[in-house]
Amino acid sequence: MNASQKKVLQYLGEAEASETALVRVLQSQIAMTPRGPYRTALERHLGETRDHATRIAERRRALGHGGNPLTIVVGAAESVAGQALALGKTPFDLLRGSGGEEKVLKNAKDAYATEALEIATYTAIERLARAVGDDETAELAVSIRADEEKMLERVLREIPKLTDAVVRAEVKGNPSFEVSTTGAADAVRDAGEAVERKARKTGTQAKRTARQARKVPGVARAEGEIKGAVASADDLAIARYDTLTAEEIAGRLASLSQIDLSKVDAYERKNQNRSTVLSRIETLRGDEPWTGYDELTAPEAQAALADADDERAQKVREYERAHKNRAGVLRAAERELAAV
Repeated sequence: MNASQKKVLQYLGEAEASETALVRVLQSQIAMTPRGPYRTALERHLGETRDHATRIAERRRALGHGGNPLTIVVGAAESVAGQALALGKTPFDLLRGSGGEEKVLKNAKDAYATEALEIATYTAIERLARAVGDDETAELAVSIRADEEKMLERVLREIPKLTDAVVRAEVKGNPSFEVSTTGAADAVRDAGEAVERKARKTGTQAKRTARQARKVPGVARAEGEIKGAVASADDLAIARYDTLTAEEIAGRLASLSQIDLSKVDAYERKNQNRSTVLSRIETLRGDEPWTGYDELTAPEAQAALADADDERAQKVREYERAHKNRAGVLRAAERELAAV
């Protein structure tokens, strides 16, 4: 797979994750919108969004995304993140604003921003695909972008009407509907449960795929950067991360795997961006004794050393001393070196 195809697959993977997450967001917004032309437009766009996700997935398969472990990990991570975003956003949508009219208006403003982002995404995909001679992907992007542009115009036409409804309800005391009458509570519960089930299933599959994919050089670091970009402090391998000083964090980095170092690196750059932490991470980054080594438990690493040659045992000893410093693994490496 050449560089241009990998880049197209990357962009398509990002678009698919976005469409998948948007399905759940639209479901929650529909549940809070009273019946009428705008709700009908949202329902129609929900069908389009599902179709978009399907068509992108089919194009990715046609381009052979299954053969690139890095693309698999990136796509899986993004899909899980997208599903988690939708799961968290659904009940939040129900609570925002003081009345039903304001909730719908705020959702419409979000929808407008989302459609603008989708248009930008498919404009970039078309441009990239044209540049590398992939006309089929370019035409797919043009087709989907046309749907997004229509929806953008539809939402923009609706915003003044929704604002007028807010004025009548919030200023003049004449509300037109209650959220409870739209079936929102049931829809939120059902949508939340569905996303949670999907996220668990997708997460299990992603972990299985990721473990295999990390055996390819560079994948572990890429996966760590992706996860770190969306992680909270609780997701990091260092407990109470946000309460620690830069020096305290730097002192705990040596025990982390390459993927965990990358997660911390991405999180730190996104937040406090402390040079002490980032410099220490850079000194600890390096090649594992063999790809996939960080995935091994101590007994697994010791078993693998049983057939190791002098060079491999030496790499294990050096890597362990700089990182995990597991006594049993170090003893096994020393035994192999002594036996050679």
